[in-house]
Formats: sequence, C-alpha cells, structure tokens
Amino acid sequence: MDWTQTLVIILIGIAAGFLGGVVGIGGAIIIIPALVMLVGFSQQLAQGATILMMVFPVGALASWQYCKVGNADVRTALIPTAGFFVSSFIGAKFANLISQDMLKRGFAVLLILVAVRMLFFEKALK
Repeated sequence: MDWTQTLVIILIGIAAGFLGGVVGIGGAIIIIPALVMLVGFSQQLAQGATILMMVFPVGALASWQYCKVGNADVRTALIPTAGFFVSSFIGAKFANLISQDMLKRGFAVLLILVAVRMLFFEKALK
C-alpha cells in the first residue's frame, strides 16, 4: 500500500467516523463504497476491513458518548445481541462464498432501498 492509498484510507475513516457520530449511520455505508471505488478493494476485502475497523472503536467510543447523555437504550441493544452475533458469522461466511459482483450489486440495492424508504416513508412499520 503506497502513501496515497494510506492517506485516502485515513480520510475515509475520518469521514465515516464523523458522519457516523453526527447522523448515526453505520460506517459501512461510507467506508465500503469508498474502499471499493477509491482504493480498488474487492467487495469482500472492503467489507472485511470495515468490520474489523468498526468492531471496537465504534462499539466502544460511540456507545460511550450516547450512553453518557442518556441517548442509548442498553436493554434494546442487548436483546438482539445473540442473534446479531450468530447471524453476522453466518453472513460473513455467505459473503465469502458468493461472487464479488453479486455481493456488490446486493449491497447497492440495499442502499437504494434504505434511501427510498427514508425519503418517501416517514412512519415506522407497526
């Protein structure tokens, strides 16, 4: 990795961290497309790097900021933890078995669906 790629990756991390803290988005929405389009990572490599990057720093430091002002419901976070833990393992295994093209398209469709939902449908599903 040359110094230009290193600098781009540092800037991606700064942008994702800031946006994640400001609007509560998962860093993956910023980091994965940026690593694929700006650095040339495969979809799987970008996703793996993103997971490694976010596990401790985002989990610990961002949670601490939200908890200290009372804006995090610990019970709500703990309830789905076991399912999240197991399903993320299964999802990672699956992502490594399918083609990069299929994974990239699936990720793009998910981003589009989330954006359309947020733009045009205000009410929560009940």
